[in-house]
Amino acid sequence: MDERVPKKVVIDPGHGGADPGTSANGIVEKDYNLKISQYMSKRLNDLGIPNTLTRTKDETLSPNERVNRIKNIYGTGNDVIVISNHLNSGGGDGAEIIYALRNNDALSKKISDNMLLSGQNVRKYYQRRLPSNSSKDYYFIIRDTANNESILMEYGFVDSSKDDVNQIKNNYETLAEAVVKSLAEYMGYNYSPVKIDNNNYYIVKKGDTLWSIASKYGTSVNKLKEINNLSSNLISIGQKLILPSTNKYIVKKGDTLYGISRKFNTTVSDLIKLNNLKSSTLQIGQVLIISK
Repeated sequence: MDERVPKKVVIDPGHGGADPGTSANGIVEKDYNLKISQYMSKRLNDLGIPNTLTRTKDETLSPNERVNRIKNIYGTGNDVIVISNHLNSGGGDGAEIIYALRNNDALSKKISDNMLLSGQNVRKYYQRRLPSNSSKDYYFIIRDTANNESILMEYGFVDSSKDDVNQIKNNYETLAEAVVKSLAEYMGYNYSPVKIDNNNYYIVKKGDTLWSIASKYGTSVNKLKEINNLSSNLISIGQKLILPSTNKYIVKKGDTLYGISRKFNTTVSDLIKLNNLKSSTLQIGQVLIISK
């Protein structure tokens, strides 16, 4: 691990208590901010990355109290990353990443890239200035945590007419994982994806049906419904489905034969042989046989 990069993370679940934040479509921002933050903290612990939450329950924090908690956790040095988790409103769609005027965009760009790979579109990553003083950051959580590398995350719009509502409700862990992966890579830690009962996830895309997904992965509609606790055949774009253990894998953006071989504890040569590949070039959506 590179000792020059930040080594500690403060995770801030925005709002809380008497301050619910925004809400729509059955989503109350303060609740999902806490869910996202708790998941993020657990995953950082799994990876051995020091981290602390500003709140672990539904409580009201004034701006001063919130900032003071951040300062009291690890101090005000530039070896501290602050991630403040929020949801957006206003009818848009997609994630936004706001970083401090005092910092460059390296971490924000990494988060944006991994968010896109997770299936969530990104509106932009940017800096926002205080209208009354353009030398200062707009958000107090960034402005008042000087020297820390502070980022405000907006994971999606609670009132989106597109897929953000489903992304927030069904895939908030996937969105949080994109930030976890980015932090690990940025800070120089070895990243390993979360594993749940040796199953894979599939993110529902436009045109998908349970039947088409089951056919691709060599399983049945009933099995998909059983392991995902589905009461009907209805699925939504952006919904995350657990797949049963299978000997097939569908290539995703960013996949390589080496990466897939590591994930499934096999070798590149075995994958080439099993799939009669003529080269190591892969196509998104390509179905690979992983084992006999």
